Amino acid sequence: MREVFQQELREVQDRLVEISTLVAGSIERATESFNESNVALAETVIEEDHKIDELAGALDELAIQILARQQPVARDLRIVVSALRISASLERMGDMAEHIAQLSRYRFPEKVVPKGLRGTFRDMGALDVEIAKKLTELLRTEDMSIAEDIRNEDDKVDALHLSVFDKVLGETWKGAAADTVDATLASRYHERFADHAVSIAKKVQYLATGDWVPQDA
Repeated sequence: MREVFQQELREVQDRLVEISTLVAGSIERATESFNESNVALAETVIEEDHKIDELAGALDELAIQILARQQPVARDLRIVVSALRISASLERMGDMAEHIAQLSRYRFPEKVVPKGLRGTFRDMGALDVEIAKKLTELLRTEDMSIAEDIRNEDDKVDALHLSVFDKVLGETWKGAAADTVDATLASRYHERFADHAVSIAKKVQYLATGDWVPQDA
C-alpha cells in the first residue's frame, strides 16, 4: 500500500509538470498572437484552454481521493494540499493567456495596442514566457534558486506594468478610448500571469521546506 501511495504522489507531481508545460506553451502562443496580430494562433490558444481546465480538474479529483483514502501526514500531506492550490493557480495562468489571445482576436486585423507601447508589451510577453518555462522546471526539480529567479523576473513585469499605466495616463497619450482599455487590460493580464507564477513558487518552497512565505514577501 505504501508503494501505491508513493506512486500516486509522484503522479500528482508529474501532472503538475504536465499542466505547467501546457500553460507555458499557451502563453508563448498568446503573446505571439498578441504582438503579431496572428488570429489563427489566438484561436488555438482559446480552443486549447479547456484542456488545461480539464487536467487541473482531474488533478484536483486525484488529490481529494488521496486525502480521503490515505490520510497523509507531514510532507506527504503538504504535497497533496499544495497540488490542489497550485493546480488552481496554473488554471488561472491559462486563463490569463486565453484573455491575451482573445484581445488579439477581437482587434484582428489591427494590432491590439498603439505603436508606442508595442515594445513594452513585447518585453512583458517575453518575460511571461520565460517565467512560465522556469516555473515548469521549478515544479520538476524543486530547485529554490529557480523560485528566486521567478520573483526577480516578476519584478521586471511589475515595472513594465506600471510604465503602461504611466503612459496611458500621461498628458502626451493620444490613444482612443478603446486603445486605453485594451492596453490597460492587456497589461493587467500579463502582470497577473506573472503574479500567479510567484504564488506557485512560494507554494513549492512550502512543499520543499515546510516554511510558508507570506504572499506579500
